[in-house]
Amino acid sequence: MQYLDFEKPIETLLEEIQKLKEMGEKTKVDMSQAIAKIEIKVAETQKEIYSNLNDWQKVQLSRHPERPYTLYYIEKIFSKFQELHGDRNVSDDKAIVGGFAMLGDQSVMVMGHQKGVNTKMRQLRNFGMANPEGYRKALRLMKMAEKFNKPIITFIDTPGAYPGLEAEERGQGEAIARNLFEMINLKVPVICIIIGEGASGGALGIGIGDKVVMLENTWYSVISPESCSSILWRTWDFKEKAAEELKLTSKHMSDFGLIDDVINEPLGAAHTHPEQMAALIKKYLEKNLKELSKIGAEKRIENRIEKFSKMGFYGEVDAS
Repeated sequence: MQYLDFEKPIETLLEEIQKLKEMGEKTKVDMSQAIAKIEIKVAETQKEIYSNLNDWQKVQLSRHPERPYTLYYIEKIFSKFQELHGDRNVSDDKAIVGGFAMLGDQSVMVMGHQKGVNTKMRQLRNFGMANPEGYRKALRLMKMAEKFNKPIITFIDTPGAYPGLEAEERGQGEAIARNLFEMINLKVPVICIIIGEGASGGALGIGIGDKVVMLENTWYSVISPESCSSILWRTWDFKEKAAEELKLTSKHMSDFGLIDDVINEPLGAAHTHPEQMAALIKKYLEKNLKELSKIGAEKRIENRIEKFSKMGFYGEVDAS
């Protein structure tokens, strides 16, 4: 297990427990009482740390290298997943995965960003930064789901759409804009869940739904704290301040009315209890898909358009 800077007190306590266990095995002395006391202290320390996280610390948790990615949730939540490949135009973008699967006894289309679990896979997946063909693949799968009247579930976890020259030449902006237009008009239920990073158009490209949801320790913003800091202060040194000013956490997004729900993470965050996190997501999906299926297609589209049209606020200045 890897620990972030603010998690070091927890790491120290867990190391003490491990030493006591090894000592007990070596000396044949019962260490259970001593271990139990430290375990209580671990729970208390976790509660204190994770209930007082600042915005930058939540950004760090969203990027934790052991945090579950899309394929993990697909494996744990769904069954009979059949991955589908390619945009039928350029190539198969490995940064976005998707296909048909079963959620209980309900057939669905599930897709999402995939960052990769090690160095080699991160390079293959382009660190979860999709090219235009990734968004066009996602749209192809969405239209297929609509054709067969299957609900759509998307998992969002990206530092942004790939900003390379080749991506721009192949129409990165157009591909994302097309997805926004098409997703708002999909006739099937759509649930979008931000499971890690939700950056800019890269997140929006598969993020328009009847329900847009964030896990507790995730972020959703037009720009990352580092990029914001580099623009405003010409250095990354103010990334903590930028994270605070951007108001990008799940609580802020919920307060602003930009998302529909927040799914709380287990104590210690999703990377500590991934199976429990998957169970919570599955429970949310089953409940909300059942509710959305009771609403007619035209009404869902109307509600979707109305919801996104109300987002944001502005002020008028008298120019006279």
